[in-house]
Amino acid sequence: MVKVIGDTNSIFNQFLLEMRSEVFQQDRMRFRLNLKRAGSILAYEISKDLEYSSSLVKTPLGELNMLTLKSNPIIISILRAGLPLHEGVLSVFDNSDNGFISAYRQHTREDEFIIKVEYLACPEIENKTIILCDPMIATGQSMVKSYKALLEKGTPNRVFIASVIASDEGIEYVERHMPEAVIYVGAVDMELTAKSYIVPGLGDAGDLAFGIK
Repeated sequence: MVKVIGDTNSIFNQFLLEMRSEVFQQDRMRFRLNLKRAGSILAYEISKDLEYSSSLVKTPLGELNMLTLKSNPIIISILRAGLPLHEGVLSVFDNSDNGFISAYRQHTREDEFIIKVEYLACPEIENKTIILCDPMIATGQSMVKSYKALLEKGTPNRVFIASVIASDEGIEYVERHMPEAVIYVGAVDMELTAKSYIVPGLGDAGDLAFGIK
């Protein structure tokens, strides 16, 4: 299932416009801030799909029952571009446990690459709800390979993906290999270049946030 939050009017699209813009991209701090803002909005939208229970709260003038989260999701981000997005998601689910995984393209030729996963730090996820964060889903291979690596920590009962921009091809690949996942994405673009960059996309989110590697 895919939910594209940029399809409806919201301030999210202002942040997305700035992330796409060559002008705003000159301000690295603002780019990271907008990724963080996007993460907070994506987390809020995901929160609508989580499970809640009734809790009694006492105010200075009385008491009432309100709905609260049954349990916090585990937030897991793909390094390095996922860090600002992760911060935004964590600002909403501020009591969540966290995990981090590295997944990067190792080029075998100029227009060919394999996905390498070399680092994983994550709590047990058996029967837990997890949110996988990565700003871009281009081919979808990084997301799928990261998820498969995470399964050594257990099998989650619910899987959400938080991403800012995806390609049609990437969405189709993730849905085919992770049918259990619910994908929350800001926008879906139609095209990938020969080097598997999203068009119009925004460029390399990691480089824009942290500098050219």
